[in-house]
Amino acid sequence: MCKWLCPLWLTLLISLSTPSVAAIETYQFASPQLADRFNALTEELRCPKCQNQNLADSDSIISKDLRRQVKLMVDAGQSDDQIRAFMVQRYGDFILYDPPFKTQTLVLWLAPVVLVIIGVMVVIFMRRGKVTASVALNDQERAKLDALIKQQKENSE
Repeated sequence: MCKWLCPLWLTLLISLSTPSVAAIETYQFASPQLADRFNALTEELRCPKCQNQNLADSDSIISKDLRRQVKLMVDAGQSDDQIRAFMVQRYGDFILYDPPFKTQTLVLWLAPVVLVIIGVMVVIFMRRGKVTASVALNDQERAKLDALIKQQKENSE
């Protein structure tokens, strides 16, 4: 039994004990202010491939390329607005987590408000429906219901 189990355990222990090797990108900047701008921009811009990850957090190839591009633009002295405009020109407003309010992004800005209003209206109509259903009995129907309840009580005794 040890002939096959011991090598298996030994292989498992060795594979778990070796440190994982991961490539970590590091960029050198001329000043801490440039590094801060780079970090802020890469956290503000969305990865075009990933759904909800920014450039700083994503490991996709396109994110790596865009981080490199942002670094080159920061080093070249371009402003944050120029870098954002470049990214929007290439990838559209999707790349911004906070897209501008314009006709192309109207749905993004108004959809949450419309959904909340629809939700409130559904709740109001559901509550109103329950109240009207309990008051909807007329006197004759109420008398029949009372008679049935009384008859049920007599039958159960």
